[in-house]
Amino acid sequence: MFSETDISMMQNALKLAALGRFSTSPNPRVGCVIAQGGQVVGQGFHVKAGEPHAEVHALRQAGEMAKGATAFVTLEPCSHYGRTPPCAEALVRAGVSRVVVAMRDPNPLVAGKGLALLEAAGIKTECGLLESEARELNRGFLSRIERRRPFVRLKCAVSLDGKTALSDGSSFWITGEEARADVQVLRAESCAVLTGIGTVLADNPRLNVRAFPTLRQPARIVLDSRLRLPSNSHLLTDGQSPTLIATLERDEGRLSPYREHTHIRILMPSETADGKIDLNSLMRLLAGEGYGEVMVEAGAKLASAFLAEDLADEIVLYRSPKILGSGKDLFSLPENRAALSAPPLWTPVSTEILGHDVKTVFRKNGNAF
Repeated sequence: MFSETDISMMQNALKLAALGRFSTSPNPRVGCVIAQGGQVVGQGFHVKAGEPHAEVHALRQAGEMAKGATAFVTLEPCSHYGRTPPCAEALVRAGVSRVVVAMRDPNPLVAGKGLALLEAAGIKTECGLLESEARELNRGFLSRIERRRPFVRLKCAVSLDGKTALSDGSSFWITGEEARADVQVLRAESCAVLTGIGTVLADNPRLNVRAFPTLRQPARIVLDSRLRLPSNSHLLTDGQSPTLIATLERDEGRLSPYREHTHIRILMPSETADGKIDLNSLMRLLAGEGYGEVMVEAGAKLASAFLAEDLADEIVLYRSPKILGSGKDLFSLPENRAALSAPPLWTPVSTEILGHDVKTVFRKNGNAF
């Protein structure tokens, strides 16, 4: 069905789409290549929400050469007016003769309408080329649309003997500079970084991107059910990016001082029977706010809660060669004897050496996009 040239062109479009991984949300990452007889005449990618889409950049570059050409797009061209005009109509006006799409857009505003518009104009359309690669690239967008919750990544750092900190909580620094720089990139790729009030009280983190200041700053989310966030917390005072406080507090007198900060927003998820924030409710709220990829940087208690609620899709584990002896464990879960004989729930998908540390990425079985 698809030629070697088709595959090569779509691979290039996917590489272009990946260039927008720090900036496109809540929009998907999309790349487009326009080719005439196996020669690229135009290419582009979606850079930022509200700015021209990938197809527009590629068509501008191709100019008159787009007439009769084939457009390779990593996601079905949009067919509706949003902050930008429909890309499907732009392809029709440009006179392309064929459009190859990696995957359909699950967004109800598109969902096949873009392909239908192209076909109605007499343009040959084909779909499904390198679909799994395209879905992986947009796992956050797809999770938000299809599952109504973000794609959740747990970031963990442990010693060789599996400790996250000394018994007194000291943890600076378990991992080396290379691993810490890699975490900065993960933060920049994420729509938001989430932590618990316990981590904030203990470490007063910024949860920002410092090593690469040109990359976007993720929103910060703190779970603070009883509203204990100190007034001198970096999350309140630095103003670098939005900070969302998820709380069960409903007293407006206590909430109003936080609302005075222009970068602070209050989220009010549901409460569980045991008086805690309902993580499923919170994830639905975040998806509704447009957050597709959330990285959890928290202590054992909150990280374990995400595991217990089956809300974690990926674990990024940085393992240091240091041995700490007695200290704090990575997770805090009840003993599970059945796990000894059962198939593993997690699969390692990549391993990388970063300086003296080892980074392993695990995916939850069955949660592949």
